[in-house]
Amino acid sequence: MAEYQLIIIGGGLSGLAAGIRAARFGTKTLILEQHALPGGLNSFYVRQGRLLETGLHAMTNCAAPGEKHAPLNRLFRQLHLSRKRFALHEQIASEIRFAGRSLVFSNEPAVLEEEVGREFPGCIDRFRQLKKNLAAYDPFKAVPWRSTRQFLAEQLQEPQLEDMLLLPLMVYGNAEEHDMDLGQFVIMFRAVFEEGFFRPAGTMREFLDLLVQQYRDFGGELRYRSAVAEIVSDKSRITGVRLESGEVLTAEVVLSTAGIPETIRLSGWKADRETYSGRMSFMETISLVPRDQVAALAQQRTIIFYHNQPRLHYRRPDAYIDPSWGVICFPENFAGLPPADLVQVRVTNAASYPLWKALSSEAYDLVKQRETKVSTVASEEIIGNYRQSIVYQDSFTPVTIERFTRKAQGAVYGSGMKIRDGVTPWPNLFLAGTDQGYLGIVGAMLSGITVVNQHILR
Repeated sequence: MAEYQLIIIGGGLSGLAAGIRAARFGTKTLILEQHALPGGLNSFYVRQGRLLETGLHAMTNCAAPGEKHAPLNRLFRQLHLSRKRFALHEQIASEIRFAGRSLVFSNEPAVLEEEVGREFPGCIDRFRQLKKNLAAYDPFKAVPWRSTRQFLAEQLQEPQLEDMLLLPLMVYGNAEEHDMDLGQFVIMFRAVFEEGFFRPAGTMREFLDLLVQQYRDFGGELRYRSAVAEIVSDKSRITGVRLESGEVLTAEVVLSTAGIPETIRLSGWKADRETYSGRMSFMETISLVPRDQVAALAQQRTIIFYHNQPRLHYRRPDAYIDPSWGVICFPENFAGLPPADLVQVRVTNAASYPLWKALSSEAYDLVKQRETKVSTVASEEIIGNYRQSIVYQDSFTPVTIERFTRKAQGAVYGSGMKIRDGVTPWPNLFLAGTDQGYLGIVGAMLSGITVVNQHILR
């Protein structure tokens, strides 16, 4: 008899959600996490006595507790957590700054519509019709891949508005370069522009503590510093996993949240890892700055998506980073948060994994210092100078992402080719998380729940 009914590889948000759902119904479950903390990409670390979050800028799909069918509330029901007791803070307002034009949006959809009417008055009727068409579109229906760019061009006939709408949705969930599947666009449009951004009260540590405690209360086991070296099989079925320590654990079912390429490597799956390796990765720089030294614009915005070229080129850059576009996030700028003496300025830019990976350890540190300055200078063109006021600064690169999450090539959003049903060549090995095609933090957690519901609890 196997030691566990279910082993989950990865203690990120999709793995934790899957574990809670399985353990809630009595499945003997073990989550294996290679690091000392849960969360995967969405975790935290402490520097100079301050907790700094990784991954989380904001959660999407904001919804009031009474909205029964909202993804956020559906998630909480599935995890048997009280949505009414879950305190959150909505964004103040965010902005898309694109080649001299601007669109502000918030958690009230009418704001974006008003902004489109102001910036693109000749396009407002077409934008309203676009919203109606998106509301009628079923993104979960099994249909062939469809180009979002082509769809937007037909609907809006305004290239720059098309790019401005695409920028935040691509940066917050698109694994493909240049274009995205229309179904993915519809999901993200609803999540970002209609439901909106929020963050949990407290820090990511408190949110992760809530999930881990719920999992353990249902009897689930969680082991840290337990990296998986191999998914073991007897050719016809998976029998368990072998840890890097050499320990072998048996299971009736294994669920991997490590992404398709890593699951291929661990299991001996007869597939090409390169085919499934995503290309979009990022460098992020976190700076701590006294609040009174951050420009007024920064104190009025939660997130700024900026792009200073005339057309959007969402792709892996040819240089270490591409500072011509990116995201500037202010984690303290959510409604209801108490004012902080030091605020975070988090700047994210597209980055080239192959270039970072090829560096020696000595060269890596020097290049990281240089590219951190490049990124900071680029952000100052948007929010004003703050370099001289930085009291602490740190950066992570695609290599860091790969090391801490096992996402091949540091691809935050995984493979451009998704396996939506989570099925692999083995009848008892399944995938959950980014490479199932669910987007954002709420989507990643719903992914884990969906796989458990469809393949394990049945």
